[in-house]
Amino acid sequence: MTETQNGAEFDAITVHNFSEKIMEQTVHFHVMKLSGGFFLWVGSSPVLSNLAVSMSCKYDSMPLSTLVMGDPSNTAPNSLAQRLAKKTKKQVFVSYSLPMTDSSHTLLVENRIKKELELHPEHF
Repeated sequence: MTETQNGAEFDAITVHNFSEKIMEQTVHFHVMKLSGGFFLWVGSSPVLSNLAVSMSCKYDSMPLSTLVMGDPSNTAPNSLAQRLAKKTKKQVFVSYSLPMTDSSHTLLVENRIKKELELHPEHF
């Protein structure tokens, strides 16, 4: 769906939500599809504790990534944004607002995102 403003066409922002119980914790996912990219929030409670952005670069095969806000010692949002940008070839904003747990939990969360990406690519 596109909208026209002042003669220019813009893609409409669409929203997609899904949840999953992962290792006894309900994890919520919120995707906002933007023009040329998407914003992904992952959390168990309504908190925006960090924000990372990543995008492809013609000078490197690995997308550029930076933490816009949050604790720099928490690398989860940066690395997730970078992997999703590489997979989708889009600009990706990620807020990963789950408590730091073991790496297997983080891997299960990421696998759930990849599953949703395969099932509903139109939302990303």
